[in-house]
Amino acid sequence: MTDLWLISVPLDKTSLTNVEKLKRTIAKTNQASCCKFSIPDLKVRRGRVPSIRSLRGYECVIKKTCQCMKEVMEQSNDKVLENALANGVDLLSYVTKFQWDMGKYPTALPLSSLAELINKEVSQVETELKSRSAAYNNVKSSLQNLERKHQGTLHTRSLNEIVRKEDLVVSEYLTTLLVVVNSYIQWERTYESLSEFVVPRSSRKLYEEKEAGVFSVTLFKRAVHQFKAKAEFTVREYCFDLEEQKLQEMKQLSVHKKDQYVSQALPLKSSAVCPSLCSLFVHWLKRNFSEVFVAWIHLKALRVFVESVLRYGLPVRFQALLLQTDKKRSKKLREELASLFMHLDPSFAVSKTDVRVQIYIQFCKHSLESC
Repeated sequence: MTDLWLISVPLDKTSLTNVEKLKRTIAKTNQASCCKFSIPDLKVRRGRVPSIRSLRGYECVIKKTCQCMKEVMEQSNDKVLENALANGVDLLSYVTKFQWDMGKYPTALPLSSLAELINKEVSQVETELKSRSAAYNNVKSSLQNLERKHQGTLHTRSLNEIVRKEDLVVSEYLTTLLVVVNSYIQWERTYESLSEFVVPRSSRKLYEEKEAGVFSVTLFKRAVHQFKAKAEFTVREYCFDLEEQKLQEMKQLSVHKKDQYVSQALPLKSSAVCPSLCSLFVHWLKRNFSEVFVAWIHLKALRVFVESVLRYGLPVRFQALLLQTDKKRSKKLREELASLFMHLDPSFAVSKTDVRVQIYIQFCKHSLESC
């Protein structure tokens, strides 16, 4: 997994010389790759440099959005990372070629206003994510409950697909019961004797499986309780109109889930080609994942700027660099940074590994694999 580090160095002669040394060293040792990270000149009021809030809240929203994408896509989980984009490009490309969005975050605004703008944007996404996730989960739960009723044995599952309306006799005095029978011989021999009000020879086998079958029997309504009490078989409660209503409800929920939330038949990347066929929820997740990730990187850039001003002072003269490495090489890279930029912190001992080059943020290529 790739780690991306942001560092900021002042534009003094020693630091610039050491940056060139760093580039040569990491190129030779293959410890990392290095590129400039472009941060515009932001508006700084003397004596008023705001503190930047923790980035954890943003990372949580990104993880929640990514997790929802995994759950909603169901059979396409392996496509989530591939299709988690920022402004239409993969995450690594967006970060390594980062350009401040002047239209969205005007550089004429004070630093505190920019931070507020970004915080507000992410908070809105988080609130809507909770609402949409709850709506999706309600539909999913209702559908699963109905599907559960259409599975299992004949003793428990819905008889909707087995029974036709013409199989039932329902009048002012007569009704039809549905009975799950394990022993056909015993049923044929005894069902007429379970009540004197059973219509003779009214039993019909409607459906059978390996272990049991469903039989209908017609009798007078007043004898239903007596018949159930004597029967050594399972008498299923069944109302055709009610069961038909449940079936229609399940079909509607299924369509609602697939059309409004999930497009299982299409890979996520097809949404740009066939927007009318893709789910609203997946569209929303993709769009807002991008929004939050972009906001997250802008806040990191803002944090680099603020910390650099606090550390190096005014006027603003620093260069932000993006280092791309991995965990295996990170220790040597830390030591290299400590050696080259120790002069920025005279109290810093070479033996320490917690590099204090300002600002040093390990920000990982958001760990989507572990979302």
